[in-house]
Order: sequence, then structure tokens, then C-alpha cells
Amino acid sequence: MTDSLTQRLNEILPKITSTEFLSGKGLGNEIAFYIFDYPPEAEIRIRDHIRFLMAHIPKKRSGLKVQHINLFDLVINHLQDRNLLEKSIQMQKNKGDKALQKALVGVLKAEKLVQIFGKVAQPEEQNLVLVSGVGNVWPLVRSHTLLNNLQTVMGRTPLVMFYPGRYDGQALRLFGKIKSKKYYRAFRLIP
Repeated sequence: MTDSLTQRLNEILPKITSTEFLSGKGLGNEIAFYIFDYPPEAEIRIRDHIRFLMAHIPKKRSGLKVQHINLFDLVINHLQDRNLLEKSIQMQKNKGDKALQKALVGVLKAEKLVQIFGKVAQPEEQNLVLVSGVGNVWPLVRSHTLLNNLQTVMGRTPLVMFYPGRYDGQALRLFGKIKSKKYYRAFRLIP
């Protein structure tokens, strides 16, 4: 017997490699943003499944160009590029999370992070972009803010965000507890 998460995970590969999904069929003028929400305690299973997807997408549909962006890695690399990673680690140790968060507000501003995301993801050259690491990078990066700003760089390229929490089609609830501002522009990938 399989649990509901396993059933939902098994539906991802056929869905994201389908012509209908990749062409945005049925979306009208809506953006092609999707959220796969899952219980936070399943994080390791989700990471493993993303590796599975990245290995099996080319087998299922050859020639499909897919980019996976881990938001935590994106932020770490950005801080390293700006020579701020070690300073940030020391600040967090010496002054705490709130001080670090306040110090990084400008550096991790959504508008700036979206441009970096765009350079790494290169959505114009991809058929699909997968996003993970949402819980790891919180509260420095808020997923609803990022999604709202990504509309400008993603164009028609579908984006799937793996989200540790709940998405009911209107509001995101990180870890199933932290309510964020309403976000209406994404679809649930697998209900």
C-alpha cells in the first residue's frame, strides 16, 4: 500500500514531461507557476525525488532542458560572490538571527535575487525550471515575494516550486504553520 505522498510523487514525472504541461495548455493568460506542497518532515524524500526527476526526465523525454535551482545554494553562492558569506556567519554567531536578517535585507532584496535567479536558471533556454530549498532559506527569502517577482524573468517557461508546507491554491503556509501573504498566481502541481 502506498501513502498519498508517494502517489503524488509518482504523478510528477509524467505530468511535467507532458506536452500539455510544457506548452501551458489550458492556462489561458496565467503564468506557468506550479507548487508541489508536501509535509515538511518529508524533506529528505523530496530531495531524493528531485534527484530522481533530474535523472529520469531525459529518459522520459529526450532533449528536454531542465534547470534545478536550490534557493539555499543560490543565496550561499550570491553571498560568496559578494564576499559576505564569512561575515554573515560571524554576524549570526555574534549577534543572532535578527541582526543577520536585518543586515542582509538589501543584499537579498527580491528584485536583486530575481535577477540572479534569472542568470542561473536561464529560463529562455530551458523547457522547465524546478525550485527547491524554500524552507532552508527562510526567513531570509520569502517564497511568495520571490514568486511575485519571478514573473518578470520566467516568461512562458514553466516553474515548479517544491514547497515544505501547504498551498491551498490561494495562500502559502510554510511548514504548515507560518502563514504568508496570499499568493494566487500558482497552481497546485498535483492536488
